[in-house]
Amino acid sequence: MNANHPGSAIVVHGGAGAGRELDDGCVQAAHAARKQLEQEGDALDAAIAAIVSMEDDSRFNAGTGAALGLDGATIEMDACVMDTRGRLGAVAGLRAVRNPVLVARDVARTPHCLLGGEGAERFARAMGHTPYRAVSEKARRAHKKMLDQLAGDAQAMPGVDNRDFATFWNYACSPAFAGKTGCDTVGAVVRDQDGHFAVAASTGGSAPSLLGRVGDTPIVGSGFYAGPHGAVAATGIGEHIMRHMLASTVYHWIAAGTALDEALRRAIGLFPADVAVGLIAVSRTEAGALSNQAMPQAMVSHG
Repeated sequence: MNANHPGSAIVVHGGAGAGRELDDGCVQAAHAARKQLEQEGDALDAAIAAIVSMEDDSRFNAGTGAALGLDGATIEMDACVMDTRGRLGAVAGLRAVRNPVLVARDVARTPHCLLGGEGAERFARAMGHTPYRAVSEKARRAHKKMLDQLAGDAQAMPGVDNRDFATFWNYACSPAFAGKTGCDTVGAVVRDQDGHFAVAASTGGSAPSLLGRVGDTPIVGSGFYAGPHGAVAATGIGEHIMRHMLASTVYHWIAAGTALDEALRRAIGLFPADVAVGLIAVSRTEAGALSNQAMPQAMVSHG
């Protein structure tokens, strides 16, 4: 998916490998972002509106649909925001919040850029975010499927021995398996009519993963990046994405004059076919999305 014209642009994704049947949720999120722009919101307001829409849609692995940890009880979430007006904030390992992206927005107002774990949750409460501990039925089904995979011979995560999760187990309970589920993230990139760029993203975490695992989503330059030449959001298996500092890499290719489509294709080509990865991006004149697996997406442009 690609568009090439000036004016505002919004691109939204619902996670590499999540399936195109969730496109409708991305369309709804993109229109929520456009509504913000029409109400004189800026690029970051629009990107956050898109993410909140998907966090509130429990079909996505973010917010209300966040994935269960290996223990079947713990949910740890990451989120980020960044724009070209100097705002940068992220949370990692955040628990018991409905909309992590709103906490990331609040972090951007503090002297810090990233808060994690207990401190992030305490901060969320101080900022008025009420406790939210509901678990979606989709997350429960996915957790059972994951345990079945870990008990079998097929790799639950590409390149990782299933037994590693038992060997390095760090939850309070014992492993519930003898020995591929979600790596979904939701993301939005926006170019507003004033030429400012913003990116926001949120994830309910990767499964399987050890307690305290943090992926690419809240790591600036890996899962997200925004600058004067555009904005980029990545989705997929964070351990692979971080090794390439993927969002920053794509951004700097675009800044150096590489066409957006070519930058996205080049980036996807860095990864083996069995490693899920996807990207969305906007530049000064273009907008696009690309993934090596089915990725829900939507784009709205105006101008």
